[in-house]
Amino acid sequence: MGERDLILVVDFGGDYTQLVARRIREAHVYCEVVPYTVTGEEIQKKKPQGLVLLGGPASVDDKAPVCDPDLLQEYPVLGIGEGMQLLVRLLGEKVTRAEQQETAAPGIPAAIFNGERLIYGAQFYLELRDTPRGQEMIENFLYDICGCRGDWTPAAFIEEQIASIRKTVGSSRVVGALSGGVDSTVAATLVHRAIGDQLTCIFVDHGLLRKGEREQVTKIFQEKLGVNTITVDARERFLTKLSGVTDPEKKRKIIGHEFIRVFEEEASGLGDFEFLLQGTIYPDVIESGTSATGVVKSHHNVGGLPDDMRLRLLEPLRLLFKDEVRLIGQELGLSEDLVWRQPFPGPGLAVRVLGEVTEEKLDLVRDADYILREEIRRAGLDREIWQYFAALLPVRSVGVVDGERTYAHPIVLRAVTSEDAMTAGWARLPYDLLERIANRILGDVPGINRVTYDITPKPPGTIEWE
Repeated sequence: MGERDLILVVDFGGDYTQLVARRIREAHVYCEVVPYTVTGEEIQKKKPQGLVLLGGPASVDDKAPVCDPDLLQEYPVLGIGEGMQLLVRLLGEKVTRAEQQETAAPGIPAAIFNGERLIYGAQFYLELRDTPRGQEMIENFLYDICGCRGDWTPAAFIEEQIASIRKTVGSSRVVGALSGGVDSTVAATLVHRAIGDQLTCIFVDHGLLRKGEREQVTKIFQEKLGVNTITVDARERFLTKLSGVTDPEKKRKIIGHEFIRVFEEEASGLGDFEFLLQGTIYPDVIESGTSATGVVKSHHNVGGLPDDMRLRLLEPLRLLFKDEVRLIGQELGLSEDLVWRQPFPGPGLAVRVLGEVTEEKLDLVRDADYILREEIRRAGLDREIWQYFAALLPVRSVGVVDGERTYAHPIVLRAVTSEDAMTAGWARLPYDLLERIANRILGDVPGINRVTYDITPKPPGTIEWE
């Protein structure tokens, strides 16, 4: 296929950078986020149709970083929110509002620089759903000003990635880091479509899995997808490494490090592999920190990789959001139950057991989580809610059972609605459903004597507790 349309989102540390990228892709135009340090030469190599500038509260400060003003001379530019103020600072000239013109993109507030060419800017946030005609204005910029064709589709992505994977891998072999979640499943299916038996997947049971996960994953990959899959029992190894560890960042990094070591050890006994396949997606990359943003939390497949890893990474989904991954999975022919499987973090239940991870605590959260997921599925809400799970707090509370005092653990239920996991709101579960879930957990899971429901949005919280 020929070169696709490309819009570059230049990030100066904006709060809604990824949301803007999502809106552009919803318009079927491919975009990439690049840091403000990008050079003119790097941009020219990418051959974009236009640039979108996004900043944050610090962007309007006189000492805030800026990019090379020459970058704005060759491409159509749209500044959104603080990005509008960036344009003023970058060009260093007075900005005057212009009347909407027939030759301009309809509905986009315009600002004229030098009185010669139009550079577009909106002081309000076009990317937010409650902004009137916000998406329409974005699309006007993409199509009417930048001349984009709208060629960003799941089918086009698959075609392009298959060609790229074959070119990158050549005759080498790939070992797949398989978790059984949506991301790794779609990544493995895509790579298997490209290189067939050159791919071998290794599924590591690190003892941090959900109830019945090991058996389910093995069946899916070997029987349904026909991918060569090897299962490794590393439960004791991981729990030993996590013993006494309470800091969530340290837990994530330990798990990421051990994952790679297990893969390398297992792969070494299977012959020569050059690539490690991972189901890394865009939110993983962003939350692990970029040059323009801070670290929210290190993801095991981004921030926890050892420096001396000998395998080269293959991450075909690295620039996709979760909903895009699901669309790719559907296009690849994966079943609904696979594509819409509940998201599960790479570090597994280790980040849902707050504090030190022990076998006893894992059993508690595993059983409570199973009840929650089963009841939500029975209620027919499993497709409406983005993510739902149980977490175990590192405290105990007093309770009463059969007239006797108990001193046991509280469990926290978490259910959120979201479009892309970058922001989220708490799900308004029906009271009768919450009551059924709580009664089952309190009755069927010895060691739990209190059930709470988390109503924290993201931000300020994250979806996971650690």
